[in-house]
Amino acid sequence: MSETKTLQYRTDGPEDGPVLVLGPSLGTTWHMWDRQIPELSRHWRVLRFDLPGHGGAPAHPAPSVAELAARLLATLDQLGVERFGYAGCSIGGAIGAELALRHPHRVGSLALVSASPRFGTADSFRQRGVVVRTNGLDPIARATPERWFTPGFAAAQPAIVEWAVQMVRTTDPGCYIAACEALAAFDIRAELSRIGVPTLVVAGADDQVTPAADARVLVAGIADARLALVPGASHLTPVEQPMAVTDLLVRHFSSSWQSPDHPTGMTAIPAPPPKPVLSPMPPGAEVVEYGHNVPEPLLDARADAYDQGIKVRREVLGDAHVDRAQSLADEFTGDFQDFITRYAWGEVWTRPGIDRRIRSVVTLTALAARGHLDELAFHTRAALRNGLTPTEIKEVLLHTGVYCGVPTANSAFAVAQRIIREETSPEG
Repeated sequence: MSETKTLQYRTDGPEDGPVLVLGPSLGTTWHMWDRQIPELSRHWRVLRFDLPGHGGAPAHPAPSVAELAARLLATLDQLGVERFGYAGCSIGGAIGAELALRHPHRVGSLALVSASPRFGTADSFRQRGVVVRTNGLDPIARATPERWFTPGFAAAQPAIVEWAVQMVRTTDPGCYIAACEALAAFDIRAELSRIGVPTLVVAGADDQVTPAADARVLVAGIADARLALVPGASHLTPVEQPMAVTDLLVRHFSSSWQSPDHPTGMTAIPAPPPKPVLSPMPPGAEVVEYGHNVPEPLLDARADAYDQGIKVRREVLGDAHVDRAQSLADEFTGDFQDFITRYAWGEVWTRPGIDRRIRSVVTLTALAARGHLDELAFHTRAALRNGLTPTEIKEVLLHTGVYCGVPTANSAFAVAQRIIREETSPEG
């Protein structure tokens, strides 16, 4: 088995200082934190990292937030860093929350900037991936200023706006799409109460990407959390209001760094770096070796098939489609919806023999051949989300026309063309 990949990084500040990690937003590089470094590096050894394929980093796509967190931990392990403070913006905040949930003994204090327990909707991020796969990153890059900055800042700082656009434009498209998929699957709303480290939640008052309502959900769910609302800031708050964010981070990490060696569990800055912790197993945890000591029965197979099925059905068809289908189910059709979820999605679509791209090719062919045009429409949308390009879908339908008839393909092309135009239109 290959070793866990590491991340591109740089450090600033005293070599013997306690480590503070700064995580970037999607589409940015570690330079988004440049304005914070002079002050933060006076107190901490600051480590900044780039997401895969960002800022010239190796283009090894990471399919989940958990995988990004694992790569960061591998990087820190390589440097001999056991315990650290963490501040992250947007997807960088998601990585920090993931670390606090899964590796609480590693995180001394946490700051979540422009973050959310669930970023928008899964459908919106998967659709963004379709746009990038079809049109490249240029449409996303051109829409960056209105997502990241307030109109006044964008008008007054054209050089920074151009810098932001170029950061996105030079990102590896495959890694950007993978990060969108990671955000689509990220949802820790039910787990917030398990974050046990002191947490500062920072939100831009004018942020439309992760609005203040999302920040309030974080604060309400995390036991030891407080909210800082920054006026005159949109999504990229550390860039738009650098002094305010720097001051908030200094005050937070100076007063709320949990240390297992300190009798109160807290230590203030300046202080020596926390002593290494030997990664003890969290209280109450137990090791279950697969195939041994597993209660009988461990799972209800029927429930497991349904749970797997609804997960895959949502990932492939989108939340909106599944929610609509389920909302229309009644006493007469409910069992049929359960049947589809359990057997089509829970048992067939989850089989390991072929990947989802190939399953989409087979599905498109079968639906076109049988003339099921309504289902062909939403499976064309699913095929785009499963990684097929419009060119590949065209070739599937051309091939279908040879073996299933020209009228069949003609009807299928009309449906597929409409869906492709809807799904691949660049974001405004």
